[in-house]
Amino acid sequence: MSHPESLQHAFERVAADFPDRGIAVYDRRGRHREHRRYPEVVAAARAFAGKWAALGASPGEPVLVSLPTSWDWFDAWLGALFLGAHPVAMAPAPAFGAAEGHVRRIASILEGLGAGRAVVSDAVRDEARRLGEEHVVRAAVTPSELRTVTPAAVVPPAPAPGDLAFLQLTSGSTGLPRAVMIPHRAALHNAMAIDYAIGAPQNTQARAFTESIVSWLPLHHDMGLVGCFLLAVRYGYALTLFQPATFLARPHLWLDEMSGGPACMTTAPNFAYQLCVERVAERRLEELDLASVRNAMTGAEMIRPETVGAFLDLFGPRGFGTSTFRPCYGLAEATLAVTFDQSGGEVRTRPAPEDTDRSLGLRDVVCNGPPVLDTEVRICGPGDVPRPEGAVGEVQIRGPGVFGGYLHEPEATAATLRKGWLCTGDLGFLDAGELYLTGRTKDLLIIRGHNFMPHELEWVAEGVTGGGGAVRAGAFSVAAGPTGEEAVLVVEAHDVDAARLGALGREIRDSVGRSLSLTLADLVFVRRGRLPRTTSGKVKRRQLRERYLRGELDRLEVPGGQGGGSGARTPRNENHEGTP
Repeated sequence: MSHPESLQHAFERVAADFPDRGIAVYDRRGRHREHRRYPEVVAAARAFAGKWAALGASPGEPVLVSLPTSWDWFDAWLGALFLGAHPVAMAPAPAFGAAEGHVRRIASILEGLGAGRAVVSDAVRDEARRLGEEHVVRAAVTPSELRTVTPAAVVPPAPAPGDLAFLQLTSGSTGLPRAVMIPHRAALHNAMAIDYAIGAPQNTQARAFTESIVSWLPLHHDMGLVGCFLLAVRYGYALTLFQPATFLARPHLWLDEMSGGPACMTTAPNFAYQLCVERVAERRLEELDLASVRNAMTGAEMIRPETVGAFLDLFGPRGFGTSTFRPCYGLAEATLAVTFDQSGGEVRTRPAPEDTDRSLGLRDVVCNGPPVLDTEVRICGPGDVPRPEGAVGEVQIRGPGVFGGYLHEPEATAATLRKGWLCTGDLGFLDAGELYLTGRTKDLLIIRGHNFMPHELEWVAEGVTGGGGAVRAGAFSVAAGPTGEEAVLVVEAHDVDAARLGALGREIRDSVGRSLSLTLADLVFVRRGRLPRTTSGKVKRRQLRERYLRGELDRLEVPGGQGGGSGARTPRNENHEGTP
C-alpha cells in the first residue's frame, strides 16, 4: 500500500480503512466523553473548512487555535487544515485568572505569524475587547460563532509532500514561542518512525499488537499533537483523550482508562508517572489491571531512574511490566521523535562520563535509544566538530523529520539549522549509537568557573522534600557583580510552618553542598503550585527567574533568613542589570 502524501490524504484513508474506530474526548471532570468515528471526524473537517472560507480565511494563511482539548479544537484545527490554511495550536487561557496576559500573548503571536484568524473562548474575546486589543478582536471568532457559520464551497487542496502542513509553537518556556514549520512529509514520516520504533522489539510495527492510544497531553504540545493524535490517524488507532487539568486533578483516571481494556499505549513526561506514584490512593490500586498497557513512552524532560523504579514498585503488581517503559527523545524542530529505546527490555542507565561529573553531578543517565527511522544523531563540540562516543556535547540531528525553519525568522533558522544539521541546544553523549541526555546548554549555571545544570539542583531539593510530581523545584543563576553568578533555588512546599521550613531549608542546603560542592546564594520556599510551568509540566525557569528578580515571588516565612541557614539573601534588581 502506498504512503499518504499529505495529512488530508491520511485522514481520508483512515476514514475508509477504519470506519468503526475514532476519537473519544472526555469532559473537564473526566466523567463523560463524546466519541466520533473517523468518517465523522473527516466530514466535520470538510464542513469547517467551508466555515473558515466563509469567514474569509484562505489557503496558506496561519490560523491560530487557542482552545482546550475538545471537539471545538478538532473542528477548528482540522477545518483550517482541510482548507489548505496552516493551523497553529496554542495553549488555551488558564482556567482561573491571567486572562489579560493571555490576550497580550495572543496579540503578539498573531503579529509574529502575520495571522488574521483565530478561534478563542468567549471569555478571551471579551477580555480582548476590554483591553482594546483590536487585532485580537478582529481576528477572533468563538467556537459557538464558528459552528453557526454557513459553509462556503471549498476546492479540496492537493498539497505536495514538501508543502507546509501546520505550524507548531515551541514550548514557550522563555519569551514568545517561535513558529516551527512542519511539512506534510515530515509529519507523516515522523508518525511512521514512531510506529516502527515502538514495534522494533517485536520486529514489526506497533499497530500489529496495539489497538488504541490513551493520552492527557495537550494538543498544542508536539507530544500530544504528533505522538498521539497524528500517530493515531496515520495508523488507525482508537484515540482517547483527557484534558490536562483533569489528569493533574485526578491522575487515576488516566490509569483507569487503560486498565483491563484492549492493548493500548500512552506517552507522558517523567513528572506524570511521579504524580501517579504520589497521588493514586491505595484503594484504587486494587481496581487496576495494567497488563493491557503495552508501551508507556516517557520523554519531554529528563527521565529520573528513581521515578521509573517507584512506578514499577507500585504498579508492577498491577500488571505494568518491567519492559513497558520506553524512554524517548524529541523536540518540535524535529517534528517530534528523534531517538527511541528499542531494546525491548528494562530502562537502562549508564554512569555519566568523567568529563561531566564536575559540570552535571549526575551519577546515572537514562538510555533514550538509537535514532528513529532514517535519522542521524551526532554529538558536537564548539564549532560543530563531531565528538567521539562517550564524550558530552551538543546533540545534532539530520533526517526527514527536521523542520523547515522558523516562520518569518531567517536568522534564528540559520542559527539552528547549520549545514543540514539541526542544532538542538541539548547536551548528551552516545554509547554504542544510543543517546543519553545530560542537560541543556541554554539553562546552564556557571558558578565560579564551574558548570551546573538546573535539574541537578532541583533533583537534590526534590529528593529532600519528596517532590518531583505535584511539588517541584526551580533553579537558576543571578548576576552578583564582579564575583560572577550565584545559584538560586525556589522550592514548592506542602508545609507552611516556618520552623519546619527552616529545618527543611538547612537540609536542602547541606545536601546541595554535599552533592555538588555548591553554596546556594538564596533558597526560597513558595506554596505548592506557584512555580510557572509549561502545559507539559516543565518548570519555566527563566520566567521564574524574572519573577524572582522583580520581587514577585510570594515567599513563605522562614526564621533566620529565606530558606534557613547562612548566606540567604534577597538580591536587589540593580545588581542584575545586563544578566543574560
